[in-house]
Amino acid sequence: MTDRLRLATGTAEVLASLRRSLTGNGVTAALPPTGPERQQTLTMLHPEQPVAEADAAAVVATSGSTGRPRGVVLSRSALVASAEATHARLGGAGSWVLALPPHYVAGLMVLVRAAVGGRSVHEVEGRLSGLTDLRLGDGPAYLSVVPTQLTRALADPALTRALRRFDAVLLGGAAADPQMLETAAESGIRVVTTYGMSETCGGCVYDGRPLADVDIDLDDAGRISIGGPTVFAGYRLDPVATAEALVEGRLVTRDRGAFVDGRLTVLGRLDDVVISGGMNVDLAVVERAVRTWAAREGAEAAVVGVPDPDWGTQVVAVVEDDEQNLPHVPTSPPDLSGALQTRGRFSSASLHDALAADLPRFAQPRRLLVVRTLPRTSSGKIDRRRLIAELTVDQATPTSDPNAGPES
Repeated sequence: MTDRLRLATGTAEVLASLRRSLTGNGVTAALPPTGPERQQTLTMLHPEQPVAEADAAAVVATSGSTGRPRGVVLSRSALVASAEATHARLGGAGSWVLALPPHYVAGLMVLVRAAVGGRSVHEVEGRLSGLTDLRLGDGPAYLSVVPTQLTRALADPALTRALRRFDAVLLGGAAADPQMLETAAESGIRVVTTYGMSETCGGCVYDGRPLADVDIDLDDAGRISIGGPTVFAGYRLDPVATAEALVEGRLVTRDRGAFVDGRLTVLGRLDDVVISGGMNVDLAVVERAVRTWAAREGAEAAVVGVPDPDWGTQVVAVVEDDEQNLPHVPTSPPDLSGALQTRGRFSSASLHDALAADLPRFAQPRRLLVVRTLPRTSSGKIDRRRLIAELTVDQATPTSDPNAGPES
């Protein structure tokens, strides 16, 4: 049996379509509202071609932050199993607040959980400003956010008070800064960290522990594989990629992990290890250290490897400091590998001092850039692919003025 895709845009339309799909009536594909992302999703979906996977209920695009997006086919049984396992872990079905785009899995699953639980959905914009006036009603209430949203909310006393009203605030999409989690806990907010992806109907590990019937395994290299009822049915019209990722019914991820005191800790991606100056550098380890340093000033940061003719890969730290009048991404950043100049609240000197106790010199970033905003996908994740591409272009076209561009 095959089904045609039913395209839907906007929260109300996607929710209505999902309710039909969850009863076995058609396959929902949520679309971005406008712009090139919408066209890219349509091109990937090929809506003129039927969906062959049995029990298919939704096709969701991966975020595209580390590569070209794919269409992930999710079955009705997987969506229902994920929603029911989430409610069982959190303490029962409740109302949900949607603060994420419904065309990516985190937002889509908010709608699925509400539909499966027969509860209401309230929508607020991405900066959560609507939370302060929102009436949640009786029963449990849940919210799903990414770290950027939580970090900004914790800096706003009114939003912090609003977050205390939720029975759980699910946090996923990127690594959570320990200091941010500590601040949230001290503020009386119940944050539940989640690990998962489009291919697992979103989060399938909460606070390091798998949801019901989800099985996590690690191979000798620490690669995470996931089995259980929430695993996807395949990639849309891509049997080769499906065969690589879906092995004997298990999702073989590109993530590395370890069990610490019985809980899964995600260490980073397999391709996070780069060679810089002939030495292996784990970008995930470096980024955790840089993010902790930046978080002391309430800022976010990313660490990426940029192709470099001398080092092979140059490790670059990029700090988002929206308190300064800085460009989105520097057009011609100077090489700061030996500079100790200061720009605003951040300097390469203070960064090196902060990392010296935890990282060898060869692993520390060779450049520190401060920008107004990091590029992000519409799901709120840092768009690493775009960041690397822009920094690579910048490096290939150095400015004639060695002092031009932002300094660290």
